[in-house]
Parts: sequence; structure tokens; C-alpha cells
Amino acid sequence: MTLREYAKLAPWNIRDLAALSAGILDASGITPINAAAQSRPSDRTIRFYVTRHLMSAPDGRGTAATYGYRHLLQLLAIKLRQMEGATLTAIAKDLTESTGDVLEKRIASALGSIPAPEELSFGDSAAPRGRVARALARRDHQPFAAAGVPGGAAAPLEAGAWYRVGVGEGVEIVLRHDHPAARSSLTRQRVATAVARAVREAAEADAL
Repeated sequence: MTLREYAKLAPWNIRDLAALSAGILDASGITPINAAAQSRPSDRTIRFYVTRHLMSAPDGRGTAATYGYRHLLQLLAIKLRQMEGATLTAIAKDLTESTGDVLEKRIASALGSIPAPEELSFGDSAAPRGRVARALARRDHQPFAAAGVPGGAAAPLEAGAWYRVGVGEGVEIVLRHDHPAARSSLTRQRVATAVARAVREAAEADAL
């Protein structure tokens, strides 16, 4: 389960928890229909949820406070239930009665396809630091090969903003990181394969 991969990156400070949850929600493509759910999690909202007992208290206090995988599940569950129009009272009751496994399954079902941590994009939001930042750094410095494309060699992602994917000798495509076509490695591979096929067919037609 991809969602559980995020547990390996815990614990987080409050800033990274907010950024990580916002990135996951943005990647889900779910469009909130009410104002309460439209706002992405922030430091302030996390503190508010803790005060209202919707989220467990962090380990430690002040700037030393840390949050774990359970907190991430709680935060995602709150936002998803808000998208359904649930009140904070109803959400608090749900969270109290739900085990971690139940929350995890419910969130995974609601979000659908969840990108792996190293594939997460943050758009204009501040990206996390710590272990998440190191995962992103590995992504930014590793080549993304267009699997299945003969001769395909990919250039590395530039400064976390663009994917450059080789689709054949002398041909490459460039995808901005927040474009739907660049959302996952599988999607990028499909795009690269389609472009490689179109290039090959054009070259063959021109040779006739």
C-alpha cells in the first residue's frame, strides 16, 4: 500500500506534516465543494485540530514537537470528511471510534491512486524538509528512464521543476512537475511511449 510508505518518513515537525498532507491531497485530484475543505492543512489548522482533540497530541512541545504516521492519517481523514460535509463534532466521533487500520483503509479508498513519497509534487507550497526532503532529492538527481522505449535515455529532473524524458535518439519531452501528465512515473512512461510511437510513425511516413 503506497500510503503506508509515508510511515517510513516519520516523524515530522508540524510544518512538514502540513506540507506532506497538502501534497497528498493535491495529488488525489479531489475537488472540495465547501470552503472548510478547500483550505489545505497549515500549522495553525493542525494546532486547532489538536486543541479540539480531533488529532492526538504530538510528542514533545513547542518547536521540539513531532508528529507520526497516525497524525498524518488523522489529518487526511479530517480533510476528507470535511469534503463530505461532515461537522467537526461528527469527525471527532468518527476518529475516536476508528482504529489506525480502519483510518488507513478508508483514506486509501477515498484518495485512490496515491503517488509514492518520491513522486509527490508540492507546486507553489513549501516542500518538507528532513527525510521527505532527502527522498525528493533522490528523485531530483536520479534519471527517469522511459521504460520500454528503444534507445530512450532520460535526463534528470531540473531543480524539482521539470521532468526531461528521452524517448529516442535526438528526441526528448519536457513535462512540468505539476502537470497531470507528470503526476506519476507510470503516467510519464505512457506519455513517453506515445510520443516515441508518434515520432517513429512520422519518420516512417516521411521515408515513403
